[in-house]
Amino acid sequence: MFDKRTLKLYFICGTQDVPEGESIIEVVTKALEAGITLFQFREKGETALTGDDKVKLAKQLLSLCHQYGVAFIVNDDVSLAKDIDADGIHVGQNDLEVNKFAQEFKNKIIGLSVGNVEEFQNSDLKYVDYIGVGPMFATISKDDASLPVGPEMITKLRNYVNDFPIVAIGGINLDNAPSIIHAGADGISIISAIAKSKNISESVRQFLQTVE
Repeated sequence: MFDKRTLKLYFICGTQDVPEGESIIEVVTKALEAGITLFQFREKGETALTGDDKVKLAKQLLSLCHQYGVAFIVNDDVSLAKDIDADGIHVGQNDLEVNKFAQEFKNKIIGLSVGNVEEFQNSDLKYVDYIGVGPMFATISKDDASLPVGPEMITKLRNYVNDFPIVAIGGINLDNAPSIIHAGADGISIISAIAKSKNISESVRQFLQTVE
């Protein structure tokens, strides 16, 4: 049974999100030490690792997360998630249909991106453990991000999903995070505000205070 409390502070990161000269292993280690509750490996963009390099890094990060008792989620890449026996997978509306791979992901976490009510109504949540809703605000971390839907989308979707787990994503920082929790999200997904923080430990601590 999926515990929605693991969504509280969901860190998403790939090599493209880490400041130049820094190591993603170091960044994720600091975030884990500070108390993130879930981690998603999202390797995207022109500089993204591929092939064996991507697999090698994913295995390193998976092992690292398990040292801290944190589940490791792979973004989009079903074959990678299967190959390394990840704890879960997160897919978007345009990715593989959940029903097609869910049978191969028994006892794994499955997350699905939902941007609005229409997408929710067209989504089959039978095998889905949580939905990622956003972007909340304008974001520079995702080149393919849609227009912001705002925290009000969380409240709107709550009327349809009741207590189904929801995590918010997109442009979230320490100033706007409280409005998201107030709107009814179970947690927040963070990329830049942790990956590019000058003090990751302090940023994570402050975000955790917000979601408690």
